[in-house]
Amino acid sequence: MIRWPDLVRVPGHFGEWLQGRLGAGGPVVLVTAACPALAVRATRLGGGPLSLLQGRCVLDPDLARALLDRLGLAHGWFRIESEMPPGGGAGASTAALIALARAAGFEGSGLIAACLAVEGASDPLTFPQPDAVLWAPRLGRVIDDLAPPPPAEIVGGFWGNGQRTDPADEEFPDVADLVDAWRGAETLAQHAAIAAESARRCTLLRGPGADPIEALAGTWGALGHLRAHTGSARGLIFAPGTAPAGVEDALRAAGLAQVLRFATGAAR
Repeated sequence: MIRWPDLVRVPGHFGEWLQGRLGAGGPVVLVTAACPALAVRATRLGGGPLSLLQGRCVLDPDLARALLDRLGLAHGWFRIESEMPPGGGAGASTAALIALARAAGFEGSGLIAACLAVEGASDPLTFPQPDAVLWAPRLGRVIDDLAPPPPAEIVGGFWGNGQRTDPADEEFPDVADLVDAWRGAETLAQHAAIAAESARRCTLLRGPGADPIEALAGTWGALGHLRAHTGSARGLIFAPGTAPAGVEDALRAAGLAQVLRFATGAAR
């Protein structure tokens, strides 16, 4: 007999420390910015045909149906609650698929492969330390194991319109040099500088213009800034306990929504 979990919670991420092509013709790779403060929750409410009760609509019913069928799981009535907006670059879609599968009783391996098969791209949210891998989201696999970034505090929010990931979109800058620098980085300041450069390259190539996050980083003495390379998440990077009072209000005044601060890195 299947034992249905009472509630499943799957943390998302908050943009990326870096993302781009691994060489001019290489795959899209990333180091995610793990975010335990934002999650998707799923609960199975009953049996019958597939029905999703959602506040924010982060999970397309056709994708949900395809995932359950691929994993051989029973349909039913599920509540899906997302703390991050769709298209925010915070992993809402992947987290929702994972949460749905687990709420439906899935306990095996191969979950990310199933998510990739139905959606075409995925985030490394099934890993206990998702920011300790160089991840290829269109391939759904680890390119290399990495040391996680040092402990950090991120203060950020969501700026501008959301943008859902297009699995066919590979128009990203070459970040092979940043990946090499990341492997050799030791201090949070070094990691933050790499994140800021990755964000700059992405904004230069992909937009949008008038992004306020880099200027905010300078004004508020952040070590650097990061962004969702597809999506609206933007954040300032501080050493733990050093984010100044008033920075959240400044982000809101600059147009960021759902402003939050959270710990990330090696000692979350």
